[in-house]
Amino acid sequence: MFEARQKRFTFDEENFYVDLVFYNRLLQCYVLIDLKVDKLAHQDLGQMQMYVNYYDRYVKQDFEKPTIGILLCKEKKDALVELTLPKDSNIYAQQYALYLPDKQLLQAKLREWIEEQDE
Repeated sequence: MFEARQKRFTFDEENFYVDLVFYNRLLQCYVLIDLKVDKLAHQDLGQMQMYVNYYDRYVKQDFEKPTIGILLCKEKKDALVELTLPKDSNIYAQQYALYLPDKQLLQAKLREWIEEQDE
């Protein structure tokens, strides 16, 4: 469920803004999404870690599962993500594409995926 866009929270007399806040009813947890228009930096991962920690400590109820953080960025390096985040982190970074690939490539990928499922 969509909860907020540019959700503001105040901590230690400073304002912070989460780009998108959702609540997943099936998982019973908050999902925070931050959008980055440039290359992902370790500071972005640290910022999301702070957002997730805030929600886990001050917003979520005891019966709810830990908050999930998702960073969508133009470019990311897997090694940077692995080195910056703890192994058991609920934070995920993914690169987005501005344009879909051409129709033939999408069809080939779909056929490949179907073949893998049949194996």
